[in-house]
Amino acid sequence: MARNSESLWVPAIRRALIADTQSIDGPVVSSKRTTSPAEAGSLKRGVALLKLLATAGPRGLSLTEIAARAELPHPSVHRLLQQLSAERLVDRQPEWKRWRLGPLAFELGIAGSTMYDIRDLCDPSMDALAHATEDTVYLVARSGFDAVCLHRREGSFPIRTLILEVGSRHPLGVGAGGLAILASIGEEERAEVIARVASGLSSFGHLTAEGVAKACAATQKHGAALIEGTINLGVSAIGLPFRDTMGQAVGALSVAAMSQRMTAARIRTITELLRTACADVELRLRARRRAGWLAG
Repeated sequence: MARNSESLWVPAIRRALIADTQSIDGPVVSSKRTTSPAEAGSLKRGVALLKLLATAGPRGLSLTEIAARAELPHPSVHRLLQQLSAERLVDRQPEWKRWRLGPLAFELGIAGSTMYDIRDLCDPSMDALAHATEDTVYLVARSGFDAVCLHRREGSFPIRTLILEVGSRHPLGVGAGGLAILASIGEEERAEVIARVASGLSSFGHLTAEGVAKACAATQKHGAALIEGTINLGVSAIGLPFRDTMGQAVGALSVAAMSQRMTAARIRTITELLRTACADVELRLRARRRAGWLAG
């Protein structure tokens, strides 16, 4: 099955790259020549558009919205979208004239999930957290300069705090999980991330780059990321990162609840529960690392 899927995807990706190359440099002379800076830049722009559409959900984005968020000219965005559409990586709704991720993006995601999906490793810890706190537990993973919500578990408390949709993507530093990851990386890399995401922070409760930097310092001081009603009014959240076998923060677990429930004592209790949960996840990551290639 994997071989049949590969035989479908590899030609599709190759056609997309060749089409983009021809639009920039003219006909391809040799498939073995070195990739030019223009080709690499065009590929990066195409990936950036896919990431933008990943944040838009089923409603998608208009051409104008995509161009504005990507800070690219309309003609360039339109050309890239046409090429991605030809390979089924994006789809256009003709009536509303909006773009969203296409079926091939879903198929590639399903294939990749068999190798990189960590939800099953986090399920036991998330279940335990949801049971102990009665609140909503979130799993986010780092994706470049963003944090992607992979999973959530709802507790038994009658009023739910569903602040993240599974599959949603936000800049690192936004939300307790993303802030926990950002605060745990090196100072130089953290400064680069904040600089890259700064222009989009105002969409999240009037956040600023300076505010995120201060939040990272507070997270390091207190040992946990705490968001108190700054992004979602009346909702507070606590997050802690977990690390892979190389010591890199690859994801985070967080607990969100109504701010009235987040007393100082409860924050301390949930922080310790999260610390235990993240340690358990790290143990499972190490165990899978040892066995991973044997299963391939």
